[in-house]
Amino acid sequence: MTGRSLQASPDGIEKAKRALKQKSLTQMALAEDLGMSRQTGDKFFKGKRIDRNNFKQICEKLGFEWEEIVAQPPREPEIAANQDNSIDIAALVQEVREKIKPNIQEDCGTMRVLDMTHPIGLNDIYTNVNILEKITGRTRKDISELLQECNFEDVDRFGLGRITEERVPGLEAVEKYTKLMILGKPGAGKTTFLKYLAIQCNQGEFQADRVPIFITLKEFAEAANKPGLLEYITQQFASCGVVETQLITSLQNVIKHSRALILLDGLDEVREEDNKRVLKEIRVFSDQYRENHFVMTCRIAAREYTFEKFTEVEVADFDSEQIATFASNWFKNKAVKSETFIERLEDNERINELATSPLLLTLLCLAFEESGDFPANRSELYKEGLDALLKKWDAKRGIQRAQVYKKLSVQRKEDLLSKIALATFEQSDYFFKQKVAEQYITNYIRNLPGANTDEEALQLDSEEVLRSIEHHHGLVVERAKAIYSFSHLTFHEYFTARETVVVKQSSEEALQSLVNHITEKRWREVFFLAVGMSPSADRLLQLMQHQVDGIVATDEKLQQFLMWVSKKSLSVQIPYKYKSAVRAFYAARALDLDLDLALALHLDSALALHLDTSLYLDSALNRALALALHLDSALNLDHALDHALNLGGEPELENLLQQLRDQLPKLPKSKDWAPNKQWWKANAIAWAEKLREVMIKHRNIGHDWQFNENQIKLLSQYYDAIWLLVQCLNSDCYVSREVRQEIEDSLLLPIAEIEKRKRW
Repeated sequence: MTGRSLQASPDGIEKAKRALKQKSLTQMALAEDLGMSRQTGDKFFKGKRIDRNNFKQICEKLGFEWEEIVAQPPREPEIAANQDNSIDIAALVQEVREKIKPNIQEDCGTMRVLDMTHPIGLNDIYTNVNILEKITGRTRKDISELLQECNFEDVDRFGLGRITEERVPGLEAVEKYTKLMILGKPGAGKTTFLKYLAIQCNQGEFQADRVPIFITLKEFAEAANKPGLLEYITQQFASCGVVETQLITSLQNVIKHSRALILLDGLDEVREEDNKRVLKEIRVFSDQYRENHFVMTCRIAAREYTFEKFTEVEVADFDSEQIATFASNWFKNKAVKSETFIERLEDNERINELATSPLLLTLLCLAFEESGDFPANRSELYKEGLDALLKKWDAKRGIQRAQVYKKLSVQRKEDLLSKIALATFEQSDYFFKQKVAEQYITNYIRNLPGANTDEEALQLDSEEVLRSIEHHHGLVVERAKAIYSFSHLTFHEYFTARETVVVKQSSEEALQSLVNHITEKRWREVFFLAVGMSPSADRLLQLMQHQVDGIVATDEKLQQFLMWVSKKSLSVQIPYKYKSAVRAFYAARALDLDLDLALALHLDSALALHLDTSLYLDSALNRALALALHLDSALNLDHALDHALNLGGEPELENLLQQLRDQLPKLPKSKDWAPNKQWWKANAIAWAEKLREVMIKHRNIGHDWQFNENQIKLLSQYYDAIWLLVQCLNSDCYVSREVRQEIEDSLLLPIAEIEKRKRW
């Protein structure tokens, strides 16, 4: 019974009596308060053994730790004092590993997360983990340094998840440190890594001279009768079917000879009421059996704790190589190929960004496997990812987190994150200081039912809420000391759009505030998400179109240009439904731009060629003019003119084009036109101007608009904004047929024409 009982030391008894006196209690009153018999209290103060739980309760009541007064460090079950130096420890390790093999395989050999319909073998999916030896959130950097590291030249390449610290292979880190605390964001792969260690160790592939002992700390904390760690490990071994005496002897010798690899998983998952006891058990056990190897996992920002002898490291996000390896394993022997998945992933920067999280990468694989592509409506995919982090990830494993703030439900957390996202995104604050985030939180929670009215209390609550959001969900993370950001730019953009569409319920003021940013490239994804999550995107799209037209509304020359675009499109014999596409075609050719917009407006090239070859004739002539003005390859120019002549046209035009072609020097068949360079240098500009005159007279194209610098800037913004509008219109959003037609019909029209149509 010694393993289940404790006794106080002589000094401990004196300390207990002093504490009893300070609290104005008698031994009898103490026993009654704790619901114990008088005899139990008497035994305690006489230094006799009592039940360990009763011993701990008395110490807690008197206000000190039980280790402070216990007669000797507890060893449960007691490891035999005699040292058997003749034991073949290597053989014993092999024997024990063989006995526990079924249990290790049962506990660690598979994984099943989120909406998987069946478990998957760990070795079938496992991807090697990398470790950061410096915790990113503890570095002392300012916001300017963080932005510089992110290479904020182009928002499309702005990777918040990019880590500049050196990565170390996970297995190498475990070999390097005998006591290791692995920190990471939710879904970073901590548990999977520990399970992999257990399997590799037991198979002799890693630390072959050790026995792996895998402990889920949540299960240990909630075990019946609150056993100590050693006792709990013994119970686990007993489930392997080993006779108890053999078990204890084997276990004693494995641990006594420092041949155990102790894997402690999920410190953050321990309930609040069990936390203090579990921390004590880990400290005492790891000190008592210090020569064994220990690896423990916990979420970053989970709690304030200190394990002085443990080295803390962080799980690094997946890089592109790890993502490809994971995908290759996932889609092996499946209809969908990993190459297709990776290709589509790389085509979409925002979705690719999410794949750096193993949990979200799993979600992306599940979604892609269903249809061989990602959902057309990206907002739905992102919402699924957020649901995984906010609800499913813990719920699927039966973990209940303490609600830090009694009125802050999951939906309220989303609303709060949406407010922070919009406020910071509007100010281009991708990184924000802790105090700024806490102020946003304070302003939000002060209006909730039952909120504290005391400012100091509200401040404390806001600190706790911020820590909770990082710890529980990993949606906001500490990038450096007291500097935060959203974990992914994608989520920052999603919550920004959500504030406009969901929280503010697409009010006219909120929508107008959004469309004011239509010329800013960094807002493009927010627009896509906003139209995608809107029950009806009609009003948002109408406001976008109005904002687009306003970009060039007051510039007379730009309006003249649009009037020319409109008139030129009317000269093409093609059905009315293609007129906006034809306008896009001529605007792009006049501005020397790609035809993406025309194609997006469903200008089918084969149909256009069948109905009217003038589009292709004009395209060939525009290309010829551009080649001449840019002093490009003469051979390419010859081909462009040849193409124009083959397309045919009025006889006078063909004759003039042939004359212009005859003026060119005879070109060699190769692309080396150096012999004619002198002629080209002297005559190309004049020749190009003759071609321009012919084009203006016979085709009404090729005008030299001579836009100034500001007009060029406005046209660029205007064209890009139309391109954004058309992409939103063609996305998987709900828009009425009438509004869609109204917008398409008025694209690239001058203001006068738009106003005229409104009066019809």
